[in-house]
Amino acid sequence: MSEAQSNQTVGGETLLYLTDEQLRQGIEAMFFAYRGFTADPDRILATLSYGRAHHRALHFIHGAPGTTVNNLLSILGVTKQSLNRVLRTLIEDGLVESRVGRQDKRERHLFLTEEGAALERRLSDAQRARMRAAYKQAGPEAVTGFRRVLEAMMDPEMRGQSLRLREGRG
Repeated sequence: MSEAQSNQTVGGETLLYLTDEQLRQGIEAMFFAYRGFTADPDRILATLSYGRAHHRALHFIHGAPGTTVNNLLSILGVTKQSLNRVLRTLIEDGLVESRVGRQDKRERHLFLTEEGAALERRLSDAQRARMRAAYKQAGPEAVTGFRRVLEAMMDPEMRGQSLRLREGRG
């Protein structure tokens, strides 16, 4: 154990104390990792004059086909105006289909078209390749630890939303 960190056991749980410098380095690593994680999809999106907001919409519509606009607003945490701009473009370009709700005609349910699914697959394939390589290099314990760190950083309501999405309940 280095001087920069110390461990203490409290109630059977080992706590890790990090210095401000170690935390700063972790924050910088997150910035650079995010830049790398988004670089490949950004290049694909740029050829289509789309941005990350389009990617996020495609990603979450793919993960929960038939999701409502209101649910997508909740997941993305954006304004209705900005989401409507993104959805309008995706719908006009034939990537997303909006269907009126069967039970509530005010609801709009979103689905990817075949073309939209193909673009989403290209974008996510690029990110999966990067994640797979990083996970393989870091090892299985790091994968579990990384997920735990990310979940611990989420606001509580987002942690629940993330769990619901993983379980396929949108």
